[in-house]
Amino acid sequence: MRGIILVAGLLLTGPALAQNCANTQTQTDLNICSYQAFQTADAALNASYRTLMAKLSPAGQTGLREAERDWVAYRDAQCGFETMGTQGGSIHPLVLNQCETALTQAQTRRLEAQLHCQEGDVSCGGQ
Repeated sequence: MRGIILVAGLLLTGPALAQNCANTQTQTDLNICSYQAFQTADAALNASYRTLMAKLSPAGQTGLREAERDWVAYRDAQCGFETMGTQGGSIHPLVLNQCETALTQAQTRRLEAQLHCQEGDVSCGGQ
């Protein structure tokens, strides 16, 4: 569902989403640009996830896979809750994308921290 966006009755995917976000003037522009920001954050998260998976032990890989699956469910539920007040409004996609982007960026920082653990750091799991 996140791979597409419905704006003003138009189904947009991939390159059709390309937007000059430096000069947004409409709610539709803001919605599209916020979605692009989320896509960028999600791509960074996926890159960090893949890099960390390659570094982990088999047990660590299982733990990360489960944690990440649960984290995605948390992100979606949390942002759904936080944006309930805008549901049905034209601003809802913007607010939802901003929430999902912020949580995704925070999760990327957590995964990146796991990639750069100092020897003996007990806060690093599954290494």
